[in-house]
Amino acid sequence: MKLVRFGEAGHEKPGIVDAQGQIRDLSGTIPDITGATLSAESLARIRAVDPDTLPLAPAGQRIGACVGQVGNFIAIGLNYADHAAETGAAIPAEPIIFNKARSCIVGPNDDTILPRKSEKTDWEVELAIVIGERASYVGANEALDFVAGYCICNDVSEREFQIERGGTWTKGKGCPTFGPLGPWLVTKDEIPAPQNLSMWLDVNGERMQTGSTKTMIFNVAQIVSYVSHFMILEPGDVITTGTPPGVGMGMKPQRFLKAGDVVSLGIEGLGEQRQRVVAFEGSALDTSKHHRGH
Repeated sequence: MKLVRFGEAGHEKPGIVDAQGQIRDLSGTIPDITGATLSAESLARIRAVDPDTLPLAPAGQRIGACVGQVGNFIAIGLNYADHAAETGAAIPAEPIIFNKARSCIVGPNDDTILPRKSEKTDWEVELAIVIGERASYVGANEALDFVAGYCICNDVSEREFQIERGGTWTKGKGCPTFGPLGPWLVTKDEIPAPQNLSMWLDVNGERMQTGSTKTMIFNVAQIVSYVSHFMILEPGDVITTGTPPGVGMGMKPQRFLKAGDVVSLGIEGLGEQRQRVVAFEGSALDTSKHHRGH
């Protein structure tokens, strides 16, 4: 299934994509797409509903982040062998874990706001895992049992904040609008080979990233297992799993986003995102005007 959330920011409704690619309103079946509705039992109930019997979502609706009320938003750094090579970094012996702020989560087509005084905002197309069952100390051989599905994440990153400001990477990863998720949460039954998905990212129509999840250093099952040894993963948590080569930081000369740029990205089977880059204006808390239509 392809699950989706549509409507104004903060007031999204749950939906499902039918065989014709139209969004159907799931509000009569579940209240929202959150951890509470991502268990295997809940997904089975949704699967039992014939989408053709559901009302169509109104045309032109904004698409929200494909999962709401995210608890932990975890990211894995330097997890593609070819990306590690472009940055000159050694292959990590264990997964590098950092946090993205929950407050950076936005819809897949909402604007990306450059942080105040940012000069090094970068792009990263990533496969994100959505957790469906509570996971603690799980083995890699059973880890996929705890996964509800997958989505696209653009792990937008401010490299000066991340690398040159001391402390942890988290500083450059959680700025407002730095976590677009979606358009869809695709249940794992539709993605039987998560380690063989092609992925791409364009800036202003120019191809920057071309990659595949097959070059991940630590695979989906290993990541879920590993993270679960350091924290309890709850339903609705999101783990974004690293990016292939082609980020701005790795270019010679380096290249970063500026106001007016348009970033488009996609992963095989998971849809596409498109973000317009805009300058910081006034309060970053007022992001409502940056939530775009469908």
